[in-house]
Amino acid sequence: MLDSIITSKTRLRLLVKFFINAANEGHLRGLANEFNESTNAIRKELNNLSDAGYLEKENVSNKIRYRANKSHPLFLPLQNIVRKYLGLDTIVEEVLGRMGNVRQIVLIGDYANGIDTGKIEVVVVGDNLDNSYLENLAIKIEKIINREVLFASSNKEIEQGLIVFGRT
Repeated sequence: MLDSIITSKTRLRLLVKFFINAANEGHLRGLANEFNESTNAIRKELNNLSDAGYLEKENVSNKIRYRANKSHPLFLPLQNIVRKYLGLDTIVEEVLGRMGNVRQIVLIGDYANGIDTGKIEVVVVGDNLDNSYLENLAIKIEKIINREVLFASSNKEIEQGLIVFGRT
């Protein structure tokens, strides 16, 4: 869906990196290594996104650190688009629809760090959760979003990762 609108794979990967989780940040060489791409390709897209105001730049120890500009008027819409592109909205809807007392849905692993590997790891936190339903749900969601989904359940709150749903 989004890859037909944004034809630059590098730009799309950078948008996922920075807009899936506003806490994600990176610098040129680190991003080039992470994406296994040339520094020139990464530099070009970082400059384009920075010039448009979507990314903030900060000089730290002779490196320029980039992160999403949370004050940009399109920050939240872009974050929502990226999350829909990855299928997180589908995961939340399906889990909440039948799992009962869910307190948290937390994205962990590569996607929480903004790395689009094709494998989404999700922890569902709540009481008396139906693990067999989660296994069947993973198969159903994989067909919808074209990504592998791994569910785990817990009855204890998760402190690390990206909380995509939370209830107190």
